[in-house]
Amino acid sequence: MPWTRRHLLTIEELSLAEIEQIHTTASAFKQILGRSVKKVPALRGKTIVNLFLEPSTRTRMAFDMAAKRLSADVIAVEASSSSTTKGETLRDTAENIQALQADMIVIRHSAAGSPLYLSRLLDIPVINAGDGAHEHPTQGLLDTFTMKEHLGSLKGRKVVILGDILFSRVARSNIHALTKLGADVTLVGPSTLVPEWFTAMGVKVSYDLKSALADAEVVMLLRIQHERQASSHFPSIGEYTSMFGLNKTRAGWLNPKAIIMHPGPINRGVEIDSELADGEHSVILEQVTNGIAVRMAVLYLCAGGQPENVTPAA
Repeated sequence: MPWTRRHLLTIEELSLAEIEQIHTTASAFKQILGRSVKKVPALRGKTIVNLFLEPSTRTRMAFDMAAKRLSADVIAVEASSSSTTKGETLRDTAENIQALQADMIVIRHSAAGSPLYLSRLLDIPVINAGDGAHEHPTQGLLDTFTMKEHLGSLKGRKVVILGDILFSRVARSNIHALTKLGADVTLVGPSTLVPEWFTAMGVKVSYDLKSALADAEVVMLLRIQHERQASSHFPSIGEYTSMFGLNKTRAGWLNPKAIIMHPGPINRGVEIDSELADGEHSVILEQVTNGIAVRMAVLYLCAGGQPENVTPAA
């Protein structure tokens, strides 16, 4: 079926077919990224504004590189250099960007729902690069893309997401993507960070790390989102690590071929030991690389491209 969406706001609103279209398109772009000449003219003449009003390293750089690989012109706007520091509203900032004839806005914002808000105001595509603790759709798409590269179909596969689920937009996007793809998802961590009501999203909740990790084929670690917590949700970092940090002993509870994932930034020695983060089962850097191809696919499709028109042949 043809791609018809102008915006990418959430994974929750995507159908299984749309997720698979993005993955298929990303796979073709990944082959292009393996060539000696990595650029294609798909978005030549287009201007994409990366409006990042919340700190970011990997996501901002990946969107910037993805747009440039598609031959688009890119303008980066960060909170410290924008007029929001002078009191300008998000609406006025975005409408001025559109008035400057930008063709697309990629936005990261601390307020949940801000990309949806802009999509209702603007006549150009809006891409959500993370909105508060709500969703981070391109992260969920690149994570599931990486899992499929290693496991093939995710139907029935046991995936564990471990850590701060309550405040994680990455967890929410992954839950939506994984359940649509048929995975068996278990959330685990302190009860204060993994409330039982997450089961309403079609996943399991566990507070027993050993049983949760038993035979898991994927474990995704999440850092503690201190910046979104009004108060501490556990006694200390040391206690969290002693109970839920992934070390060599606990990794032994996983399926022997399991992959270890993390969306970054990593707090080494807290949610994961360095030995595992850098080990043979870690695909953390693969996630970063795949983030370029997946974001190329999203930018291309939301700009009006179609999956069948991406040809990786040199």
